[in-house]
Amino acid sequence: MSGRLQGKIAVITGAGQSAGETIGNGRAMAVLFAREGAQVLCVDRRLESAAETVAMIAAEGGSAAAFQADVSRDAECAALVAEGKSRWGRIDILVNNVGIGGSGDGPAHRADEAAWDRIMAVNLKSAWMTIKHAVPVMREQGGGSIVNISSLASLAGGNQVAYEVSKAGVNRLTTSVANANAAYGVRCNAVLPGLMDTPMAVSGIAGATGSTTEAVREARNARVPLRGRMGTGWDTAHAALFLASDEANFITGVLLPVDGGMSARVG
Repeated sequence: MSGRLQGKIAVITGAGQSAGETIGNGRAMAVLFAREGAQVLCVDRRLESAAETVAMIAAEGGSAAAFQADVSRDAECAALVAEGKSRWGRIDILVNNVGIGGSGDGPAHRADEAAWDRIMAVNLKSAWMTIKHAVPVMREQGGGSIVNISSLASLAGGNQVAYEVSKAGVNRLTTSVANANAAYGVRCNAVLPGLMDTPMAVSGIAGATGSTTEAVREARNARVPLRGRMGTGWDTAHAALFLASDEANFITGVLLPVDGGMSARVG
């Protein structure tokens, strides 16, 4: 442990994860941030999943607490921010990691309205609402770091219009919040993961398509320029750690691809 977040209070939404063979982005970030000295509020819609993350952190000697919230509801976003503030007196880091795709999404001419509304509410509106409640706390204390987990799909794609547009919205939310709060010492950046070997991605696609996880993993690996292998939740976590830490003290409004070179393929 190098203590890059020593003494910091971090709130991470989506800190649990769906079932699968690998670690998800949220759980990896929570564990890594705790290893680096942060006290972490692990927020998830499923309390038992957040509690599993807390147990992993506690087993390594770290400090964390679980909190249940559905971040598509404004009152629950307010509650999770209030919990972090009341428990530790401040919030130094907010990570917005909640995101879904799913049934009903597709190209613009085939996606359905219910899927659009659900995906926008969970992926984009939730990030705005948590930020809305966290920013006053951060301004009052003289600074803070917000990290939004976007997606490479915000820059390219064509088969998941709701997901792609929601993540493009997260990118613009990031730059807007960065500009509005720079004078107050509140930074806001985003990580744009590419193809990742996470349970939601690999196991989720396998379940939806009837394929095996091995077949999904092989097909996704083949698309990645760097070593022909997907990234992992740890790759997302290390990027988020840097942006959350004081090492990135002069960085705000950045959209950081973590994608094995996929966004460098132009044309």
